[in-house]
Amino acid sequence: MSGCGTGSCGCGSTDSGVAAAPASTLTPTQAAAYEALVATMDDVPLQQATLAPQAGALGGRGLVAAEVARVNGVALNATHESLDEEALRQRACTELLRQAAQQAGLLPASDVPGVLGAISVQASDAIEQLLERELDLPDPSEEACRRYHEAHPAAHAQGERAQLRHVLFAVTPGVDVKQLRLRAEALLIELRCADDGGAQFAEAAAQWSNCPSGQQGGDLGWLTRADCAPEFAREVFGGAEIGVLARLVHSRFGLHVVEVVARDPGQQPSFEEVRQAIALTLRQQAWVNALRQYLQLLAGAAVVEGVALDAADTPLVQ
Repeated sequence: MSGCGTGSCGCGSTDSGVAAAPASTLTPTQAAAYEALVATMDDVPLQQATLAPQAGALGGRGLVAAEVARVNGVALNATHESLDEEALRQRACTELLRQAAQQAGLLPASDVPGVLGAISVQASDAIEQLLERELDLPDPSEEACRRYHEAHPAAHAQGERAQLRHVLFAVTPGVDVKQLRLRAEALLIELRCADDGGAQFAEAAAQWSNCPSGQQGGDLGWLTRADCAPEFAREVFGGAEIGVLARLVHSRFGLHVVEVVARDPGQQPSFEEVRQAIALTLRQQAWVNALRQYLQLLAGAAVVEGVALDAADTPLVQ
């Protein structure tokens, strides 16, 4: 493993952990699902990394301006509290589920959310019961597993590595994310058109990258999936593309322009060896999709202020 060694940019960690929902808010199963859920929310644009008074937020009953974000009148943050958009969405989703558990009779009406986004153990258990009931999904079929294996032959490769370089545009409190994205996209196009043996990439990394690796031309060395933040690894591994990737890689740390210098595909196990792992992957994908749709329905029926959520007014097909 190489990487920048700081664990602060998603590209070769020390022990950066997962920026998912707080342990006090969700069970491990729910926390893992929320991480995957946030990763699927690419259609929700990046916004300012600090919580400012919102011009409006998506809810089933219209737009409402607010300094404090709320779900059906329940505050998600204190007026002095600064939260990024992802953390605020997680609190909103948790509160939607907590209230749904109350409406389903799984949680007493006397239960109230705690401070800093925490909920009671009783509420967490009730949410778990609610999701088990509402998201009852069948096991993936043998045919579906085989199709996945054929379409993703490298998904379960053992020992897969990639030699990487990157330029990190970090999303930090107060940054103008729109302008940051435009700058990153312009550089991406510029570097994909370069034909100079990588010299321009190294210069750009030294000039623009917010990762310490910028001083080494953005070089991260050889990395495995385990060396990277999960959302970074999903975009980089499991493919065959060499060169500057065609789109920006989004991670919890910001926007990355990534170049794959070389790949080592590792060992490709047989279908029989990875059948259970594939089934687990497909079941998790189905569970996350169902959770997202369920949350959209809850948001569509709620008054949501000060935070952007997807919402749906009618039942969605899982």
